[in-house]
Amino acid sequence: MPSGLILAIDQGTTNTKALLVDRSGAPVFRASAPVALIHSALGHVEQDPAQLWDSVLAVIAESTRYAAQCARSIDALAISNQRETATAWNARTGAPVAHAISWQCARSAEICRRMLAHTEAIRAKTGLPLATLMSAGKWAWLLENNAQAHSLARDEALRLGTVDSWLIHRLTGGQVHATDLSNASRTGLLHLENLIWDAELLRLFGIPLSAMPDLRSSSGSFGICFGIPDLEGVPILAAIGDSHAAMFGHGQYTPGAVKATYGTGSSLMALTPSLAADTPVLARTIAWSIADKTQFALEGNIAMTGSAVQWVGEFLHFADPAQQAASLAETVPDADGVCFVPAMVGLGAPHWDASARGTITGLGRSHTSAHLARAAVDAIAYQVADVFFAMEEASNSVFTALHADGGATRNSTLMQFQADILGLPVLRSVNEELSATGASWLAGLALGWWHDLAEIAALPRTSDQFTPAMDLPDRKRHYGAWKVAVLRARLHPGAEA
Repeated sequence: MPSGLILAIDQGTTNTKALLVDRSGAPVFRASAPVALIHSALGHVEQDPAQLWDSVLAVIAESTRYAAQCARSIDALAISNQRETATAWNARTGAPVAHAISWQCARSAEICRRMLAHTEAIRAKTGLPLATLMSAGKWAWLLENNAQAHSLARDEALRLGTVDSWLIHRLTGGQVHATDLSNASRTGLLHLENLIWDAELLRLFGIPLSAMPDLRSSSGSFGICFGIPDLEGVPILAAIGDSHAAMFGHGQYTPGAVKATYGTGSSLMALTPSLAADTPVLARTIAWSIADKTQFALEGNIAMTGSAVQWVGEFLHFADPAQQAASLAETVPDADGVCFVPAMVGLGAPHWDASARGTITGLGRSHTSAHLARAAVDAIAYQVADVFFAMEEASNSVFTALHADGGATRNSTLMQFQADILGLPVLRSVNEELSATGASWLAGLALGWWHDLAEIAALPRTSDQFTPAMDLPDRKRHYGAWKVAVLRARLHPGAEA
């Protein structure tokens, strides 16, 4: 029989993907199923856990059918998942208590305001800024507003978890309640130094320890599949947050490696030799854990990057807003001095200014909609540069390149401008399923397909390199104008000085 395969499931915000990976580390089959976001009248953003599970079953069915046709076995399962989305279910029945609260949902804003006095302690322990993004506030909101959740918690029959935990629960027929350290590090409840659920923070958010999942390494056993005929007895050997999995999929495992994932928003992650010192401008996180080795990282999240281009397209009433705005941007050689700071929901890392608002500066009589569209594309590169340089300072490192992934990297104009503004090469991965690939490689380690990170780093990968072509005076002029525009966005009328 031909050699076996690893099935990697990447459960994301808008779709669930599956990837079958062989011993060369390369994908041999792909499947995808859409999932929906639910926007309530109260402005809440949710997802139906049952639909998430159904989408996983759909891609599993396609993948196992392909494997059967090729007479190949599935030797292990791996999971990468959207982060911070908070799920809750009944330990006795396995039924969801409520819709999953999306990472995008800000319903915990009032809870965060009540926690303001604990901001420094939360960041010092967890590495995260106090914000509605963290799962802890979402679970706290659920316990305060859902009678069933409150009752189950009192009876120690409530189960809380991020999406990986929910999928592990379902895949194992309810036998395993676990998460990995990368997902745990995004909840706002993990003590980064001790690698345990922090009792003081659990008490602060009103979350019972009995509801929390077991903590495990990203590469290792998460139980075996039960109740799914085509996967019966297959071990689950990896679980990891999607951004972390993408970092792993770049094949860069030494401190100083840095990647950016370009999407609706963007996130940067830089590996550090140990847990970095507390910093108010960036998050500290766990990139992954393998056996007794925990890899720490710095992370910076940007709220509006690709969505800024989408906004311009909507503003211009395009039928296909993002694509048409990006195409319009290509019709001019540059933004001709126009700067667009897409701070419609405030600014994330490294500014962390919720009161900032979107600003367009540098407009002249000769400017057109194409210059605005180009300014939106350039704003992606500028925001990434802001985080990149902050990471260099916080880690006391000098980075030599930026590894790039995500849908927006298809825009070569953006990638070239990114290299120009950084003054460093940008290496664009051609693998569009980098998160699933990274998760599969972690499972392969646990399976014994590869023995160490050096073997994985040697696996074939393909990237496009963009080399800086802008001279230093122009780079300083462009980036200087951006920094002035950011200052204006942060000093809009009504903002605190």
